[in-house]
Amino acid sequence: MRTVAQQMLLTCNKLLSRKTPNDVIEAHPSNIETAAQMNNIQHLPSPPHAPSVRASVRHVEAVVRAHRSGGWLLSGIICINILILGCALVSGSAFNIVAITAEHRQIFLIILLLLTMLWMLFYAVFTSRKDQAVLFKDSHAGPVWLRAGLLLFGFLSFLIDIFRIVTYVGYLHCDSAVNPRIMVKVAFPVVQALFLFVQTYFLWIHAKDCVELHTNLTQCGLTLTLSTNLVVWMTAVTEESVHQTKIPDLNFTVSQKIYKASYDKCTCSHSVCDTFKEASYYLYPFHIEYSLFASAMTYVMWKNVGRVVADHSHHSVKFRPKDVCLGPVTGILLVVAGVVTFIVYEVDILTEDKKRNQALRIHFIMNIVIVSLMCLSTVIGCIIYRLDHREHVSEKNPTRSLDVGLLVGASLGQFIISYFSIVAVVATGAKGYLNGLNLSWAVLMVLQLGLQNYFIIEGLHREPFHVMQEAALHTNAHAFQEHDMSVVPKSRKSRYFLTSSCDKPCWKRRVLKEVCAFLLLGNIILWIMPAFGARPQFDHPIEIQFYTFTMWATIVNIGLPFGIFYRMHSVASLFEVFLFC
Repeated sequence: MRTVAQQMLLTCNKLLSRKTPNDVIEAHPSNIETAAQMNNIQHLPSPPHAPSVRASVRHVEAVVRAHRSGGWLLSGIICINILILGCALVSGSAFNIVAITAEHRQIFLIILLLLTMLWMLFYAVFTSRKDQAVLFKDSHAGPVWLRAGLLLFGFLSFLIDIFRIVTYVGYLHCDSAVNPRIMVKVAFPVVQALFLFVQTYFLWIHAKDCVELHTNLTQCGLTLTLSTNLVVWMTAVTEESVHQTKIPDLNFTVSQKIYKASYDKCTCSHSVCDTFKEASYYLYPFHIEYSLFASAMTYVMWKNVGRVVADHSHHSVKFRPKDVCLGPVTGILLVVAGVVTFIVYEVDILTEDKKRNQALRIHFIMNIVIVSLMCLSTVIGCIIYRLDHREHVSEKNPTRSLDVGLLVGASLGQFIISYFSIVAVVATGAKGYLNGLNLSWAVLMVLQLGLQNYFIIEGLHREPFHVMQEAALHTNAHAFQEHDMSVVPKSRKSRYFLTSSCDKPCWKRRVLKEVCAFLLLGNIILWIMPAFGARPQFDHPIEIQFYTFTMWATIVNIGLPFGIFYRMHSVASLFEVFLFC
């Protein structure tokens, strides 16, 4: 049955890929000269075989969906169980360092990493090389800039594992080298470094695959990869949160304090241990983003298993920085100012109360300025959308659905923190300038998140400008030839026809590009500050006093990682909106 279905897929694809009068023609002189005839042909009835072909395609898609539904169910069950077990182990090892230690969590992760690598190797060596295994490619999945980001973040994550190996080797003299704890501590970064290499190669090569062979095994393998990356992400987020959060000593029991004291007595055998340990924490944000990038790409591959992709040509879009000026310049100035104030904040927040309050005031004011300017530019972009008459994209695509879902879902983390801050400050009377600044920042953050979500989602669902230009170009080809093209040499008609409207973008395109460039850089600085250690939520005591430390720390440590990811995901989405403006 599967062989018959695959043969039907190939036949239907060949029939539908034949040139029809409705297809978009290339803009060369011969096509321009026959544009009038093509317009007349468009009114002819469809070929008699078209309904039967479409019915065959629908039948094949139904067969494929029915066949893969069991694999989806099984793979979903596997993913949920791994995630729940991983969440329990990560939470237990973070808050109960006696019964469940970091070594228990690392053993679990080593098993997951090894199983995932085995499946990736099986897919690359056996499944992907078989005939008719990958009949279609999703042109929207795994764009070059996303894979380049994965490669960069993977390299920085690899440095973390190198630093860990060097650090753990420095503590080998504290205990026997054959001690299971020491062996696990050294083995984990080695296995994870190998996993980074294998997974980055796998996603770089196979991110666009729509697999039609071994679908059940492929779906289970992809959900195993997805859940492994999410457990690694949870581990990194938990370690980063514990490192950044100053937990009072009363939260530890006597047995935990004794355990910690006995562990802290040992000193490293070389002088670079502390340096590498601190450096690894500064690289943690990149490791977190790598896991999320890999999770997103794996999820799209999972959705594309057995998918029948229409045979549409993928429009190549070039990055043209010369089209914008004001947005990038203003955004770069904002990033520089934000980095300077962030450094001042990190230095002065550890000093006495006077400088501490001054550092908080500077940090709040800088964030208010950034968010206010981003709100203003987003409003301008939304107004341009109202004036723009581009159609919305009707084609269903897993990549677009995932982008929108991640954007809205990740923004909930920052929404939660902002609303809890608003309630705490308003309930206590908002006395003092720091409370007033904190309240203003929280309110503006809520407004900025809502406006930016609308702007990005609307931009992702609009038809690209170059597609609309090509449609208008071919629709008016005959009229343009009769009136305006009579003075253009025949050898230059095509070049003139294609570049006359692209070299000088209309004012709406330019404004949208400026807005996208500015918002992109604004989100970068809003990612840098919390990702590298800015925690005004704990340095300003109003929320801790209102909610108590335990409850407020839980809110921040759950919401902030999603807020940090939201900024990085917004950068990627805004870059894509910029390309299609």
